[in-house]
Amino acid sequence: MTDNKVDDGIGTSIRGFLGLISFSTILPLNIHTTIEEMASFTWVWPMIGAMIGLVVGCFGYATMDLLHLSPFIAAALIYSFSIWFTGFHHLDGLIDFGDGMMVHGTPEKKIDVMRDKRIGTGGIAYLLMAGLITFAAIGSAHAALIFYILIISEMAGKMGIVGCATVSKPFPNGTGKSFIVSMSKTRLVLSVVLTSAVGFLIFNTTGVIGVLTGMTAGFLVAIVARKNFVYATGDVLGTSNEVARMLAILVMVALTI
Repeated sequence: MTDNKVDDGIGTSIRGFLGLISFSTILPLNIHTTIEEMASFTWVWPMIGAMIGLVVGCFGYATMDLLHLSPFIAAALIYSFSIWFTGFHHLDGLIDFGDGMMVHGTPEKKIDVMRDKRIGTGGIAYLLMAGLITFAAIGSAHAALIFYILIISEMAGKMGIVGCATVSKPFPNGTGKSFIVSMSKTRLVLSVVLTSAVGFLIFNTTGVIGVLTGMTAGFLVAIVARKNFVYATGDVLGTSNEVARMLAILVMVALTI
């Protein structure tokens, strides 16, 4: 009986981790799991970001360093590949967040608009701002360093989610609630230590700074969300990913110019 319980626990953990990979990418893993099982691995989400970054980094290295494409063309291809490979999931959150931010009124009204399926001017504006800045930052990176920058940037994006989830108040219902509830200060510290160590191994001090920039961006998004919505939703977490990745690339490019 005990062995069966252990095996079931291990199976649940594997399903949860693989489910989070499937949730974060377009990979057809066909994992049957629950949001709660996936959310238990929120604190190690940056490691899944590293896996995503490895794929995106290889694509970036091929387009910018091997094929020697124009920085503008390479940046457009890299950014497009990145948001495509992650299923446009977090980008959708950013658009909804932008719509909510444009609304005047109570936090409840703002959340209603944010959760509406229609896209407004605010969503388009936030998409353009984040997209253009990310595109310009990628295009400004040294071709020889693009592989490392892209890996760290995807880790930083997920670190943004971890940071945002830790300091946010969850909305009573929705996908984001489970991820926010799963986080604690202890898990945040563990995530920072693990992610910073991997960041240092990949890109030395610049990698660590990139990771910490992502976490800081997550805190900033959480502060803005609390002021405007009181609660955080899945859209807020998605926004933290996009903002964190954008700022991490900007900072790392600035440090390596």
